[in-house]
Amino acid sequence: MKVKTLVRNPDHYLRETKRDIFKVPRNYDPSLHPFQGPREYTRALNATKLDRVFAKPFVGNLKGHTEGVSALGKHPSRLSVIVSGAYNGEVRIWDLSQQTCLHHLQAHESYVRGLTFDISGEHFISVGDDKTIKTWDVENCGTSKHPANVIISKSVLLGITHHRTENKFATCGEVCQLWDETRNEPIRIFEWNVDSLHNIAFNQIETHVLASCASDRSIILYDSRETGPVRKLVMKLRSNQVVWNPMEAYILSVANEDYNIYSYDTRKFNAPIMIHKDNVGAVTCLDYAPTGKEIVSGSYDRSIRIFPVHKGHSRDVYHTKRMQHVLSVSWSLDNKYICSASDEMNIRIWKARASEKLGVLKPRERDALHYNEMLKSKFAGHPQIRRIARHRQIPKYMFNARNQLREAKEKIKRKEANVRKHSKKGTIPHVPERKKHVVEVQE
Repeated sequence: MKVKTLVRNPDHYLRETKRDIFKVPRNYDPSLHPFQGPREYTRALNATKLDRVFAKPFVGNLKGHTEGVSALGKHPSRLSVIVSGAYNGEVRIWDLSQQTCLHHLQAHESYVRGLTFDISGEHFISVGDDKTIKTWDVENCGTSKHPANVIISKSVLLGITHHRTENKFATCGEVCQLWDETRNEPIRIFEWNVDSLHNIAFNQIETHVLASCASDRSIILYDSRETGPVRKLVMKLRSNQVVWNPMEAYILSVANEDYNIYSYDTRKFNAPIMIHKDNVGAVTCLDYAPTGKEIVSGSYDRSIRIFPVHKGHSRDVYHTKRMQHVLSVSWSLDNKYICSASDEMNIRIWKARASEKLGVLKPRERDALHYNEMLKSKFAGHPQIRRIARHRQIPKYMFNARNQLREAKEKIKRKEANVRKHSKKGTIPHVPERKKHVVEVQE
């Protein structure tokens, strides 16, 4: 007599611990799951709806300034430390985790124009309208209200940025000046016949390269190894701030007065590679996410918007009833929070993703959230899911301004089309939309 036995491996059905879930065998043959598509679509739809239900981006508010907040600076290595400067010259150091002010000091006689930390994070440097550059010790600000070093500049100072790996920083004003922290005189001065420069930024990868915004509607590139500026781009309207992509050395973005954000490839400067729209007021400030995949903007329309770098429209908009003109934004180095400073004396902390759950996630919860994200990206093109994911409640003034702006753009396009239609063929060339905003490029 021959006996056959069935052998099962216990690893396939037994739990490793009592808290583990039971292992369920599955056959992934698509013919056995005819309703997999509708089932996943329903799950994606529910996940999209829950995202909007739990979208509560506002985390907290830092109050203490008695004037509008004009500048923010983030610590290079500590996630919970930022500094802020106000119209009246006051500088405050904040602990974001506790939402408290660690130290406050009267740094300048008037407007604080810029704040930046050195590479170690032990000191930060401030510039103001009183033509002084002051270096402050972060740890001793509570006991000593005097700066570690004071430099009196010969020209007006409107911005500052620090080198990523060396003890150098650059300031802008009437001219662009490159400084060494150990010297009280600039080691290099760059000029290009402009009235003033109001913003400057070091490249975080190609650390010898700088970019600045000028009052003559231009963006100027510098190389600290050269004796003069490298390139100049003139736009139709003035740019308020320039930032470099932290992951792509040749990409920079500028906040413009025409309500748009322009991203340029510095290797081909004659047209922007992307125009980020949706703002209904002049864009005053920008900051990149540490991943380089998203960018946040603050605007005169009293809101902040988050844009994917490869898309022209924002994925989210944050606003509150009391928030006024946003003058500075900062994206945290852990890619989870955004700080915004506005001229009604408050600094607000927002979540970078509005519906993200804060705190420690259990493994099963993390897997479920990852599964929902994959489903949402899979069905993102479906009309119902796209409609729910894009829907935002915005203030009435912003809604009306958006409609007026849309009508104005349609009117301009209609006029151009009529002129071209009633003109001799070839006399009116077609200019691409992205090239309309660039006046000239000078080498």
